[in-house]
Amino acid sequence: MPITRAELAALVDHTLLKPEATEAQVAAVVAEAADLGVATVCVSPSMVAVAAGAGAGVPIAAVAGFPSGKHLPAVKAHEAALAVAAGAAEIDMVIDVGAALAGDFAAVRADIAAVRAAVPHAVLKVIVESAALLESGGDAAVTGACRAAEDAGADFVKTSTGFHPAGGASVRAVALLADAVGGRLGVKASGGIRTAADALAMLDAGASRLGLSGTRAVLDGLTEG
Repeated sequence: MPITRAELAALVDHTLLKPEATEAQVAAVVAEAADLGVATVCVSPSMVAVAAGAGAGVPIAAVAGFPSGKHLPAVKAHEAALAVAAGAAEIDMVIDVGAALAGDFAAVRADIAAVRAAVPHAVLKVIVESAALLESGGDAAVTGACRAAEDAGADFVKTSTGFHPAGGASVRAVALLADAVGGRLGVKASGGIRTAADALAMLDAGASRLGLSGTRAVLDGLTEG
């Protein structure tokens, strides 16, 4: 059966991660998230308290090590812990992409494990920056990063930050992530998903969560379609 607008909305992390985002804009995004019926609203760590204070009752996700992934593991872990203490229920962390490209998946796993230990009760999504890995390391780099995430106790693997010049989510990347985790973890597609057709293609490829900044437009496109 075709997915309904409400069912699609329930799979979305409604996202505002622009560095220039203001407190007023975050509060507005939280209100919109509540109106749309999304899974979470995803904001920068410094904006978690603002989002929590907006009082809309929407679960909050925050990023860690974003967007470069080059932070020390202890810094990512502390950042995640502070976000959870401020009200975040989910953490989207960025791996060290260079370590994955170098084949040092033990370092990737240890990085993720540090965050997992710091926020044991939060939903942990691991951003592997799939476009960059595919561009420079091929399928093996993506698969290795996903396996490291699973070994370290992640709940989801996620395609992209949306900030890397290599690009965001792709159907190929989502399918590769889904194959690597075999249904044992969720798969989040994020970065450049702007239409209902894009969203449905990601779900068909194996995504179980979507990161969208233009959520209303995507949902409106589904209704129109």
